[in-house]
Amino acid sequence: MAEMLGNDYNPRGLLEQIYLSPETVLSSDELWLCAWCYRCQKRCPQALKLPEIFLTIRSIAKEQGNTKPFEKALQKIVKNIPLPLVTTLVCFHPERAGLENEKVLEKIGQIRGEWLKTKKADRSTRAAEKVAVIGSGPAGLTVAYELSKKGYAVTLFEALPELGGMLRKCIPEYRLPKKVLNEEIQFIKDLGVEVKTGTEVGKDVCFEDFQKEGYKAVFVGAGAHKSQRLRVEGGDLNGVTHALDFLWSSNSGKKMEIGKNVVVVGGGNVAIDAARTALCQSAKDVTILYRRSREEMPANMWEVKEAEAEGVKIEFLVSPKRILGEKGRVSAIECVRMQLGEPDETGRRKAVPLEGSEFKRETDMVILAIGEVPDLRFLPKEIELNDDGTVWVNPITMETSLLGVFAGGDAVTGPASVIEAIRDGKRAAESIECYLKSEGRAKQ
Repeated sequence: MAEMLGNDYNPRGLLEQIYLSPETVLSSDELWLCAWCYRCQKRCPQALKLPEIFLTIRSIAKEQGNTKPFEKALQKIVKNIPLPLVTTLVCFHPERAGLENEKVLEKIGQIRGEWLKTKKADRSTRAAEKVAVIGSGPAGLTVAYELSKKGYAVTLFEALPELGGMLRKCIPEYRLPKKVLNEEIQFIKDLGVEVKTGTEVGKDVCFEDFQKEGYKAVFVGAGAHKSQRLRVEGGDLNGVTHALDFLWSSNSGKKMEIGKNVVVVGGGNVAIDAARTALCQSAKDVTILYRRSREEMPANMWEVKEAEAEGVKIEFLVSPKRILGEKGRVSAIECVRMQLGEPDETGRRKAVPLEGSEFKRETDMVILAIGEVPDLRFLPKEIELNDDGTVWVNPITMETSLLGVFAGGDAVTGPASVIEAIRDGKRAAESIECYLKSEGRAKQ
């Protein structure tokens, strides 16, 4: 957030003001601009949970009726963030401070309408340069928004039948109503963005064709839609599914057979979403198995707390060993208890099996949420990848190793937050504009 809003938001300065001048903080719009990404905590030597501290102060401000600063914060969100409706619900969570989401969304609509009157793009001066955007998740939508607003001709290529990427595919309805997502997408389409859904790059259109078709720059925002595989016996039994497939089926309204006793394997945000969705469907008992402790859990802390409050159980320091079945269907999962050893390359302590600690847990459905990776087989060999399969980019310009091709979002970072994907998109859009302008000057 600090990167997108500049001097308008500084979590460290805000924390200092809470102790030095709490009354000033209560009337500050900065208080409402924390997007719950927890990046500040990860960088803090004391590991302070700033989002929780800020939420406490927000609640006090709400109790005192001091919400005018929140409206000022919304104005900054609308001005600086291309997906204000989505990010307010998914990242800012006004309901946690006691505000009503419906009224907040209505206010955003009013602010955006007023702001657009002075910022509407002049279609008569549309630039000749064409830009191809692969993927319509938050990063791709951001690039399309930023460049279309400045007059560039943008085409969005999306493999799914509808736009939205992971926003549509995996974020549950209770967190992001599809009517809100559709409104946000329609707004971007109305800027003049050309849309090609159901079009898979590498299959329906070749990457190499972009240059032939006149595209001067390409943005790769393909996301991380490929589930990592759990290499254990029984992974192919009926009743075993991957979290992304499960969430996509749920969001698509497909009829699903939900187990009564569901086990979710994993500790990230996708695991939490899958567990809460299963509980919202018809599951009677939902348990998450995570091989490390609560402190190492990568999921958003507040999402974990809310899942537990709804009835989701979490067993820590447990790892699956094999999945057992009867007549081709899952009936139990055999696990082993773990202990934490030395830190691994991520900085988290390694989970080491405890010898002789195996146990069985009965279950009629296992949802695997052990991580997602990008599927980038469509990229030309000139584009360099990192060891973990993500796209290598210049961290400042977001340009790949292939001239004129930029990338961002989960395809670069691996699974991350919506606000981080939007940040990548904004940074990439600025770099693409600079690149196009420099190309134009070179031809003069």
